[in-house]
Amino acid sequence: MGIIKISDEVHDEVRKSCHVMSRSINAQAEFWIKMGRLAELNPTLTFSELIVKELENANADTVLKVVK
Repeated sequence: MGIIKISDEVHDEVRKSCHVMSRSINAQAEFWIKMGRLAELNPTLTFSELIVKELENANADTVLKVVK
């Protein structure tokens, strides 16, 4: 495990979001990092499509349909 230095402003945004999303600060930051990486690797997919793709990759029993 490493340490990543982020600005105080980004840390404050992570702290606010983690409470809303019921995640720890570290889990929220990791989620944002993962989703940002996926978005860069798949620029034509929406956030919802990325989530569905990740659920499919995880062999989730129930995959939610993207609502358009």
